[in-house]
Amino acid sequence: MKRWIKWTAGSALLLGVIVVATAASGLYLAEQKRNRYIDIKPRPVAYTTDAQTIERGRYLYASRGCTDCHGAQGTGREFVNDGKGTRLAGPNITPAGVVARYQPEDWNSVIRHGVKPNGRPVLVMPSEDYNRFTNDDLNALVSYVRQFPAKEGTPAVIELPHPAWVLYGLGAIPDAASRIDHQLAPLRPTPAGVTLANGQYVANMCIGCHGANLSGGKIPGGPPDWPAAADIRPGTHSADSALARYPNAASFVAMLRTGKRPDGTPIQVMPFESLGQLSDVDAQALYLYLNAPPGSVKQDVGSTAPSGQKSSANTLPSGPGGLKLPG
Repeated sequence: MKRWIKWTAGSALLLGVIVVATAASGLYLAEQKRNRYIDIKPRPVAYTTDAQTIERGRYLYASRGCTDCHGAQGTGREFVNDGKGTRLAGPNITPAGVVARYQPEDWNSVIRHGVKPNGRPVLVMPSEDYNRFTNDDLNALVSYVRQFPAKEGTPAVIELPHPAWVLYGLGAIPDAASRIDHQLAPLRPTPAGVTLANGQYVANMCIGCHGANLSGGKIPGGPPDWPAAADIRPGTHSADSALARYPNAASFVAMLRTGKRPDGTPIQVMPFESLGQLSDVDAQALYLYLNAPPGSVKQDVGSTAPSGQKSSANTLPSGPGGLKLPG
């Protein structure tokens, strides 16, 4: 009996030591990852004041998730606060905020690649969604943001419980920069229309939550109580899949506008403030693409680096030193 007690106590002590060592290692690695340097090829954004371009930028800002984190006027806003140690706020991106000294190439690095002007990763930024923006669309978005009047606003806030930082350090929670193939060229312009091509382009906005191939799963960096993102891969839907609830484009578009399923139940986590701003053409094109029959589209929606591989950007240590259709 005494031998059993000693064995149990010894095993518990050893397990405790392993847990503490793992946590300490994870926190150390998290600090290293936060301060790593990522070399991004400069690609300046072309500023413009053309009215048509600014209007396109306004539409992209309203419909692609920017409002959810930065607010309608770009002054920043809190977008996650679960009361359990996770609190996230997007920064002020008016001329009075973090973008005040941005150069033309800095916008490209931050938005498309999730990399700050100093080469460090942006921890909470869905750059996977924006990496394949056409040059015209990135120029339009940036030109619209740059015309915001300077206002005082909210600084960036990233408060995560220690277990989340440990998981980040150990690679279980990736940042956007580590999920992007930084060598991919921007997409070429896609004509507007209810077409598979336009739907595939719009679907890039779903990558941050649903993954590069839209297969869904746990949302990277989300609080533990967030539901998993649904599998919305084109050509793979069964009778019990999330998209099977929407028999036609009208029902799908209604969900984007109301935040509710056809049976009236609300959907959690989805950024409906932005999704509800999608034009009818883009929303219907997205539905068309997500419901495309097997073999009709090429599965290259995202820009994420292949599974198990690191981003193709050059990453260097810098010394000591974390939506859209959940079911």
